[in-house]
Amino acid sequence: MSAVLGGKPLADRVAVVTGASSGIGQATAERLAALGADVALLARRADRLEATAERITQRGGKALAMPTDVTDRDALARAAAAVHERFGKVDLVFANAGVQLISPIGDLAVDDWDRQIDLNVKGVMYTIEAFVRDLESAAAEGKPADLIITSSIAATRVLEKFQVYSGTKAYLSQLTRLLRTELGRKKVRVSAVEPGMVDTELPDHVTDADASRLMAELIKEIDVLQSDDIAETVAFIAAVPKHVNLTEITILPTEQII
Repeated sequence: MSAVLGGKPLADRVAVVTGASSGIGQATAERLAALGADVALLARRADRLEATAERITQRGGKALAMPTDVTDRDALARAAAAVHERFGKVDLVFANAGVQLISPIGDLAVDDWDRQIDLNVKGVMYTIEAFVRDLESAAAEGKPADLIITSSIAATRVLEKFQVYSGTKAYLSQLTRLLRTELGRKKVRVSAVEPGMVDTELPDHVTDADASRLMAELIKEIDVLQSDDIAETVAFIAAVPKHVNLTEITILPTEQII
């Protein structure tokens, strides 16, 4: 995607991006910084975070690499404290960390079920716990305040063997709608981004042969989305006037029909 935004529309914003060590999270962290935001990068892979933070800094941006497991509430609390010390109050949260593990229900891949629920659901809830007071406070001071969550078209599509992953993403999409009933009244914008097929490392986590083949064929046969496409969309959501809430955005490759 060619850049839609120009200038520094996110100047004076403080952003937190989870899952920032690769793919959508990494691209979004870099794009938010390029548009003027101070950005805290959260993920488990410290080396990847440091490399991304260094690129942002070299380009004139401000970044803080915080190796953090978002399934660990205490680790998130420590990360929030570090962000406050470095940048101050957070007014933009991109809860993006997630994992996709596909298998037939009869395989009883319980460890995979738990991993998806822990990261895709609990990790988002713990991220909200760590930063929602910041968002409410920023909005009360008249500033833009955004909670943006990465869901998926799997939240609404009926895809064989995707039952646990799709269930976690359906939770996130519905969570976004319900959070708006509380946070919208407080002038905090809540948004869900629901991408289709994106060329990231997420499909590499898939061990089921049929699902892997489906994704590989899509990447080979059509012009799928890139991480930068999602990053520009997230930035746009945060850059529109603060009385405008783009609540649910589904992003598909033009040729994707499933």
